Amino acid sequence: MKNNKIKNIIAIGVFGTMIWSCKAPAVSQEIENHQAPKIPANFENIQNNDASLNSGLTPWKQFFTDPNLVVLIDEGLKNNQELMITLQEIEIAKNEVMYKNGKLTPTVEGKLGAGVEKVGRYTSQGAGDASTEIKPGQEMPDPLMDYMAGFSANWEIDIWKKLRNSKEASVARFLSTVEGKNFVLSNLIAEIASSYYELLSLDTQLDYIHQNIALQKDALRVVKIQKEAARETELAVKKFEAELLKSESEEFDIRQDITETENRLNALLGRYPQPIKRDNSEFTNMIPQSMNAGIPAQLLSNRPDIKQAELELQASALDVKVARAEFYPSLNISASLGLNAFKPSYLIKMPESILYSFAGDLAGPLINKSAIKAEFNTANAKQIQALYEYDKTVLNAYLEVANQMSKIDNLEKSYAFKQKQSDALVESIDIANQLFKNNRADYLEVLMTQRDLLETKMQLIETKEKQLSTVVAIYKSLGGGWK
Repeated sequence: MKNNKIKNIIAIGVFGTMIWSCKAPAVSQEIENHQAPKIPANFENIQNNDASLNSGLTPWKQFFTDPNLVVLIDEGLKNNQELMITLQEIEIAKNEVMYKNGKLTPTVEGKLGAGVEKVGRYTSQGAGDASTEIKPGQEMPDPLMDYMAGFSANWEIDIWKKLRNSKEASVARFLSTVEGKNFVLSNLIAEIASSYYELLSLDTQLDYIHQNIALQKDALRVVKIQKEAARETELAVKKFEAELLKSESEEFDIRQDITETENRLNALLGRYPQPIKRDNSEFTNMIPQSMNAGIPAQLLSNRPDIKQAELELQASALDVKVARAEFYPSLNISASLGLNAFKPSYLIKMPESILYSFAGDLAGPLINKSAIKAEFNTANAKQIQALYEYDKTVLNAYLEVANQMSKIDNLEKSYAFKQKQSDALVESIDIANQLFKNNRADYLEVLMTQRDLLETKMQLIETKEKQLSTVVAIYKSLGGGWK
């Protein structure tokens, strides 16, 4: 007889489950039909596509050889506030995993309680208590005390993998925050290195401004002598003075840029303004490293932002499964065991004071399911969003590498031509000065030649800084820096 009852209960539960499951919405067809753009086998316009040659696999302490820069990066990795914030996000995600894992196991609580109850005499309970004797000749106490000590447990049976999928989604998001931290590391190292090279560039520009000011002062002295000899006019003197004042003004513009760049670098290191140790004596002779891009498929495993987007996509897919399971009935079991009596001395009387209960219920939504429908639709939309976010991240990574590799090649050619231009202008300065002293060249020719040389030298220094910063950008784009 008991077996038949159990079978009937199971049959009713299965039938109810089938009804509920038929009403659960399906996953979006946009997810099912999505075809991600296939990443190319090789980078276009890059000759060396060899998986064994990938500069992004080089540890940063081997990639950067300037000892001053290495010290700065080390300090930044210890003190940068954004990195510290990201580490706390990892802790938050780790605790979320622990919380979701705890939902898979029963919740057990210990209870101690005491209470009092006074009911009206002319009620069913009051009349019943008045006519009840605990022992012969001993009536029920009024008011009635209630003492209890015991345990209670609640457990949701994870029959649809709702809790397990929720936990797996939390695990994916935890791993995503780890990759987010790696991405912050990569960006931080690249930003420190780029700011450092910018600082060296500004120092070199300042040195050249000083050289140019000395050159212009000498030219001004010569033109003043020629004016006294009636070979030049006051106009020439004023033109040379104006050019000198312009250079002296530019010196303070560069000094301000140096101050701001130093402070930006100090901020990356998590410290207040202080001098940055550096040596720019060999800046113009620095040769950018040769970069190897490997193959595009390596970006999927090397770049933290791609792995982060992939994990977010996995988590969002699990969120959809969790939201879909909300349409199904949930099975909950509750139980309690303890001692219960209206007098403390009676608590130890066995088995009269023993209290226990056990119950199970299968419950699910029938009508007014708009809330869980909205939750499911939101989860579905977020999954589609994560899918396109992943595609976009992979595409941007490929384009970054392709653009930066092309840029370093073009900057190298541009630097070579600017160097030749600078050398030609240096020679022309000497020629122009000699001709001017011999009254065979106009002062304007000298001024224009000096101005052209200053502009070319500044462009040459800026191009060198761009070369070094582009190498850093390629290193970051290939996923370098965080390992």
